[in-house]
Amino acid sequence: MEFIFILAILLMSVVIHEVAHGYAALALGDPTAKLQGRLTLNPLKHIDIFGSIIVPTLFYVLGGFLVGWAKPVVYNPYNFKRFHKWGDAIVAVAGPLTNIAVAIIFSVILRMNGGYLNLSPSFVKISAFVVFINIVLACFNLIPIPPLDGSKILFTALPRRLSHIRVFLEKHSFVFVIIFVLFLWQWFIPVILGIFKLMTGMPIVI
Repeated sequence: MEFIFILAILLMSVVIHEVAHGYAALALGDPTAKLQGRLTLNPLKHIDIFGSIIVPTLFYVLGGFLVGWAKPVVYNPYNFKRFHKWGDAIVAVAGPLTNIAVAIIFSVILRMNGGYLNLSPSFVKISAFVVFINIVLACFNLIPIPPLDGSKILFTALPRRLSHIRVFLEKHSFVFVIIFVLFLWQWFIPVILGIFKLMTGMPIVI
């Protein structure tokens, strides 16, 4: 039952993440996501069976933690009417920033518990998972490895003379993602737990 709640939180968090990309692109002048019906919180419009269901389940069963994704929101940078140079970076950062905003909102709720609010233990636990999962999504997506959002931010900032770095990262992106998940993710866990404690005042997600 706990896994079902966690998976539901993950699904809605990645949906919010993708919708944020779509709205950022729309704000810059590109209506592609809107025309495709992706500017909605309806998870059926965003779920990727492999990335949203199968992968999270396998990671939870085998490793005890969740990682997953939704169908990426498609946008056309040639439709941007403003901020052409930084358009890709603006659209990319919108997703992680939205996850951070969600984490902040629920962190405030948790910190108000026992004072202004009297939350049930079940709601506290669910809220803690919301904060934790959104922190994970924000941090993970800011890693500068394609196709993660951090790579788009990096590539926007890179001068043209360093374009070979983009070519190299895109060519070997799958290998870098696997290496990170299998060997480097463990170094991120203490950072994420530290951010979680700083935001909520709680030492662990339980």
